[in-house]
Amino acid sequence: MPKNKNADYRFQVLDRCFSDFRHKYNIEELLEKVNDRLYDTNGCKSMIMERQLRGDINAIRKMLPDGIYLEAIKYDGKKCYYRYSEPDFSIFKNELSVAEVQNLRATIEMLSKYRGLPSNGWLEEVISNLELRFGVKSNTENLVSFGQNERLKGIEYLSDIIDATISHQPLEIEYISANGNYHQHTLHPYFVKQYNGRWFLFGLDEKEERIKSLAFDRIQSVSNSNLAFRKNEKIDFNSYFDNVVGVTVPSETEAKLEEFQLKFSPRRFKYVKSKPIHKSQKTISEDDCIISLTLYHTLELEQQIFSFGPDVEVLSPAWFREAFAKKIADCMKKYFSMQNFCTEKVELCKTNKTMDV
Repeated sequence: MPKNKNADYRFQVLDRCFSDFRHKYNIEELLEKVNDRLYDTNGCKSMIMERQLRGDINAIRKMLPDGIYLEAIKYDGKKCYYRYSEPDFSIFKNELSVAEVQNLRATIEMLSKYRGLPSNGWLEEVISNLELRFGVKSNTENLVSFGQNERLKGIEYLSDIIDATISHQPLEIEYISANGNYHQHTLHPYFVKQYNGRWFLFGLDEKEERIKSLAFDRIQSVSNSNLAFRKNEKIDFNSYFDNVVGVTVPSETEAKLEEFQLKFSPRRFKYVKSKPIHKSQKTISEDDCIISLTLYHTLELEQQIFSFGPDVEVLSPAWFREAFAKKIADCMKKYFSMQNFCTEKVELCKTNKTMDV
């Protein structure tokens, strides 16, 4: 390996180009790739000419083990492109393969969507280090959009809470619950999750001795606690949400897996099949447009079903069908009461007009 740092950068770029069998890099494209990396690293002073590039190519050839070759394959007459004789070969041990680099690029592009959010300097540093370390940058075109609400209340705590979660730092959190009550939580942070445009923190509550979830938009303040961190030894967050829609996981005493059967209109059934409500979703009847979900009952599940409006009918379990029907009836009362009010007003106006005549 070269001892000069710029040469190391050049060799890294060339090594990836030679192992990438999805592209054909000629000498001009290789020079452009190398100089882009050098410019991003040290500015224009470190950029090279074609003569230096050809010297680097010859130097890499000398590093190759027996059985691996750097080929110059001709195309379009005089032009040729360069690649290793074996795909994904690398002269750099423990470096990323081309496929891994592509995955890293996608990750950087995703993370880049959070650039510019309040207190996200740490994320900017992480992204920049990834780009510099692996020579991978996100696409400058705006090709992908995420449902990130930049004006969401509490988003300013995101970086501090993630830092605390990573570094195992207990937190003192002032919190206003959904019903407006004030709470002071001492929380050992374990996991951060986004759902439906909102962020949630999961951790062990010091006083209640159980896992709590706190919505960022209800947090009033966050500060570090002096308590020793209590390690998560019970919950695997890779599977913690497997049996729910949303972020509410019932306690072990309340939890009961049930099968929910839903019938959809033919038009909406196609949508639900292509975009399942939950990973447990199964098709019971194609002809009748019936699916089943096996999970815990949560408020988020109800909200999801309500979002389908008149295109869905709850078939089972019986208690849920009855409760769902009651909520629909309550909704109808609101609309029909308004309709009756308007009808009465119209009739009263007609009566008054007749009396005036």
